[in-house]
Amino acid sequence: MLVDAIRAEGFRISKNRTLIFWSLLFVPIFTIAIGAITQFVLKANEAKLLADSDAPPGLREMMASGGQLDLAQSLVQAAGNVANPLVLAFVLIGAATLYAGDYRWETWRLISARNSRVNLMLGKLTTVAGIALLAMLLMLVAAVIENFIRAAIFERQVVFNATGEAFGQFIGQLGLSWLRILQFTMMGMLAAAVTRSLLAALFVPLVLGVAQFFSPNMLAPMGILPDAWLAMLINPGAAVDAISATIAGGERAAALSDGLVLKAWVSLGLWTLVPLAGALAWFQKQDLSKE
Repeated sequence: MLVDAIRAEGFRISKNRTLIFWSLLFVPIFTIAIGAITQFVLKANEAKLLADSDAPPGLREMMASGGQLDLAQSLVQAAGNVANPLVLAFVLIGAATLYAGDYRWETWRLISARNSRVNLMLGKLTTVAGIALLAMLLMLVAAVIENFIRAAIFERQVVFNATGEAFGQFIGQLGLSWLRILQFTMMGMLAAAVTRSLLAALFVPLVLGVAQFFSPNMLAPMGILPDAWLAMLINPGAAVDAISATIAGGERAAALSDGLVLKAWVSLGLWTLVPLAGALAWFQKQDLSKE
């Protein structure tokens, strides 16, 4: 049963302390440390930076002593940023271990007789979804801690001006970030099933992600604009940015071209569902007798 597969994968993950640290704990700890160091450096150079007429307005606002720091708005911004490249890369460590571990440890033949192959793969996917959710929640905790550090250093009052609109944006951005993390790991699942290799499950999504990031620069000389169908279909990261702008509303949403959101959803859907379907289909016909 699917529940048994999920329970088994969750149990295995709970015993892997190294994976838990790198996939869940490292990035939030690193974020807090870098954030704290940055705030202390800014505070130490406050007079010099504020005297610079070329200093960005955002930097001046962040360094302003006194005033208020709206934690609700900070959480909305953090929810839209929890699927950043660092989080994607380190959650992929756990995902690749789950997707390719049974090939590496030669345990498929021991468990495939006790459950259907679809359930075994979906159990891994559900566990990865849980890891992604935990990683996101820990990043939000890190964002809260970082904001309190900033408020203490720059002597700002922390307030929580939550509104219905802010709550809707928070949920929308959080759900989109969760989908982005799952989409990024789908190529890892497909690579693991096709190659039976942990390294492929790790590096194929990373290489694809880098190529997709630079795809607008490669397509521009061909006359293909970033909002064209082809540009969006090969770049799910840009699709996520477009959907995020729609959720945020305001000037970001108004700047989007007509039909871009539809292209973004199609791109994100294809990059999520096609690798999943491919992995399930390949695994169904795969010979595991010698695993």
